[in-house]
Amino acid sequence: MPNEFKNVPAIEKCFAILQLFAKSKQGLGISEISKQLKLNKSTVFGIIYTLKKLEVVEQNQDGKFHFGTLLYLLGNANGQKSELIQTVHPYLEKINRETKLSAFLGIRSENQAVILDKVDTAYDIKISSEIGMRLPLTAGAGGKALLSLIADREIDRILSAATLKKFTARTCVNKSQIKKDVINIREKGIAFDDEEYIDGVVAVSVPLNMHRPDLQAAIWAVGLRQQIRPETTPAISNFLKNAANEINQRFYKN
Repeated sequence: MPNEFKNVPAIEKCFAILQLFAKSKQGLGISEISKQLKLNKSTVFGIIYTLKKLEVVEQNQDGKFHFGTLLYLLGNANGQKSELIQTVHPYLEKINRETKLSAFLGIRSENQAVILDKVDTAYDIKISSEIGMRLPLTAGAGGKALLSLIADREIDRILSAATLKKFTARTCVNKSQIKKDVINIREKGIAFDDEEYIDGVVAVSVPLNMHRPDLQAAIWAVGLRQQIRPETTPAISNFLKNAANEINQRFYKN
């Protein structure tokens, strides 16, 4: 170690805060962090809002903070995958193997869905999206499955602030109807996308229960219209539901 090396206090404090987040299953506020770590509130404020800008942490509607999307993406890129990705990836492989569809894992990041992991189909003609890609919450099976995991008041807030885009002729841009669809997904535990986001592309999604109020996640299978037909949709839906139930049980035990 070079003789001139000196610890950087700001970095030490930053990692102390991140370690505190790792121990907590609930969101944390500035005052809580300051009290638990015995740090000045202004110092905590500066670090937290810098981390928020970098998407290392995100803020709930109640003003509290929790781990953000960037940490999951960095964990994936490093190969030292986060617990979520490490647990779900074998199920994505199984979905892909059994259904011949592309399989995805995504989480909600404020007003968007972010793809954390994927397994592409081996077919030459396939639907592929890159890890880290952001998708609308209001269009597509994955986004609506994620919306179904949050409280109605938060759904209302997101919809009221959203400028809805018509991606295809089938895209719903009626906010009241979208909320009805999301409530129906919450009740039935399954979401469908019938060429709503991309022409010719169909998707089936299931929300996951991470047993953490600050983390909304979902898995979904995507294919071309000829791959997901009305007669095969029930079997695909049941397969995804069974996979989700197994994943939920694993996180419940944790």
